[in-house]
This record gives sequence, structure tokens and C-alpha cells, in this order.
Amino acid sequence: MNLIKLGTVLFALLVMPAFAAETGSVIRADGIKVEPFRDAKTIAMLSVGDKVEIVKKNGGWLQIKSPKGKGWVHMLNVRKGDMRKDSGDIGGLLGMASGRAGTGKIVATTGIRGLDEVELQSAKYNETELNLVESYTINRAEAQVFATQGKLVARKFDYLPSPDASPE
Repeated sequence: MNLIKLGTVLFALLVMPAFAAETGSVIRADGIKVEPFRDAKTIAMLSVGDKVEIVKKNGGWLQIKSPKGKGWVHMLNVRKGDMRKDSGDIGGLLGMASGRAGTGKIVATTGIRGLDEVELQSAKYNETELNLVESYTINRAEAQVFATQGKLVARKFDYLPSPDASPE
């Protein structure tokens, strides 16, 4: 009988963390949005260091709960777990070894899988943003100057054969 009670208690202790809400800390000030869209209404502002409870993820957005409100924030503005300035634990040492402590030797990127169906259906033409993107283009002469300054060298290579072509 005691063995069953002990087993039940151990099982409960092991399973409880799975039901615990995930927490995070705000690493860049951000507004809490009503919906997971950049142009959605902002209901409150979060400051750097604010603690949040992460409820759910949707694309590049996290649904959070905090004392300031419940809503959506961009996932790049929240670090999961506690934000500690000087924890003194092995995490700082591991951060240095992985390059995440600012050594500059490792570059990390965050990938977002893309637009979901709702975002695609609600997409709207924005001429201002399109003009901004097009303003980043350069002409052939500017590209040549850039390549020369970077000591890039042109190389000729054969194109890959068409998949329809039979090997000779």
C-alpha cells in the first residue's frame, strides 16, 4: 500500500512540470497586441525585464499573460526563462563557451516558418513598404564597385543540365 502511495507521489512530482506554464522575460520593450499582427491594437506596454507567462505560440508571436495584460507580443522580444544579469551559475560559463555571451564568433538567427493561412488571407498591398524594399536595389555599376572593394573575383561555370535532359 505504501509503495503505491510513494509511486503516485513520485509520478505527480515528475508530471507537474509538464503542466506548469512557461515563463519568460521581456528583452526589448514591446506592446501587448490584441491579435498577433503588427498593426493590431496595442493594449499595454511591456518594459525590459518584465516577467510574462507564455500561453501559446503562433508563428512569430507569443500569446502572453502579465500583470499589465493578456495578449500577443513578438517572440523576438521575449526570452524564455528568467533573465538574470549575474547569476553566478554554470549558465554564464556555458554561454561563453557557446558564443552567446557576446564573443562575436557565433552568429545566431531566428527563423520563422512563414505566413500562416490567416496572415496570407488578410495581407494587404502596401505601396510605401514596396517602395522602401525597392529602394534597396542597386544597379550593375554599383554592384561592380562593391565587388571590387570586397576583392571578389568573377568566376565562370557551366550551368547545371536540365532535369529533362538525358545524360550523355
